[in-house]
Amino acid sequence: MSARKVAVVLFNLGGPDGPDAVRPFLFNLFADKRIITAPAPVRLGIATLISVTRAPGARKNYALMGGGSPIVPETQAQLDALQARLAPTTTHSFRVFMAMRYWKPFARDAADAARAWGADEALLLPLYPQFSTTTTASADDVWRKVFRGPSRTVCCYPTAAGVARAHADAILAVWKQGGSPARPRVLFSAHGLPQRVVDAGDPYQWQVEQTVAAVRALLPPDWEFRTCYQSRVGPLQWIGPSTEDSIEEAGRDGVGVIVSPIAFVSEHIETLVELDIEYAEKAHALSLPFYLRARTPGVADAFIDGLAAAVRRALDDAQGVASDTGARLCPGKFGACPMHAREVQA
Repeated sequence: MSARKVAVVLFNLGGPDGPDAVRPFLFNLFADKRIITAPAPVRLGIATLISVTRAPGARKNYALMGGGSPIVPETQAQLDALQARLAPTTTHSFRVFMAMRYWKPFARDAADAARAWGADEALLLPLYPQFSTTTTASADDVWRKVFRGPSRTVCCYPTAAGVARAHADAILAVWKQGGSPARPRVLFSAHGLPQRVVDAGDPYQWQVEQTVAAVRALLPPDWEFRTCYQSRVGPLQWIGPSTEDSIEEAGRDGVGVIVSPIAFVSEHIETLVELDIEYAEKAHALSLPFYLRARTPGVADAFIDGLAAAVRRALDDAQGVASDTGARLCPGKFGACPMHAREVQA
């Protein structure tokens, strides 16, 4: 019997590859029914308005990074590293593909490439360690429309040893580079969500807190820690506290901070502009003793090894969706957890 060909699909948000792509990227983002839940005509109208009004400012921010997002080359590096870890077995061979949600290469591009390779099945591995309906579920929605063969999804891996180790190593590295200041305050900064999304049963915030706990266990116990959320947009109430407010708190307390982008695994506009420029300027204006920013996991060995382990474990799981451990991680109150929904259906 020949080995089954498994297409491992790394899914991420995506980003514009140049100034002309900024507006359509924003439109695709806000036209997603998982992001704006209004009926289609209203949603598309809102997406058009937001993309038109926000594009000029967004272009200025992307110009600070050379005109476009680095997320595709960052993901390509992760793809190459993961491919090198996935040696073929007697029962399976692997090819890793990249799919972006809101800009090229799209899911359909990855699906076409997987079919051309002759994939027997696909394994969706979102580069979102913490599950959310607005990220992983949205990616899964699209993939299952464009790829008709058997597919399974690693829905989350918030406490994976590789994720925790990679973040902790990055924090310790920047702390040493910054002169090893005594008792720093670590701000674990995650992308925010509207409060209504969490109230509807989305486990993202809870999973972020689990990641933070796993990383804290690897850091000196006498350090200070805060969990906060960035990238708020619009008038809705968002989960908090905000990263900006947490920096202001540090200014009032007269302490320096190390910012860890705890829900990000690659560098992009939220880290390179929001954290490295906007919040760094705020910290300077508030005269913080220091402002240090830890790198994202990227291609850290611990992180890539963890992704490879998740792929291998998923091959033994008969379910279509599962965490990296195979067990449901979220408490029952989080009804949007896909494993909770699977158990209810069973």
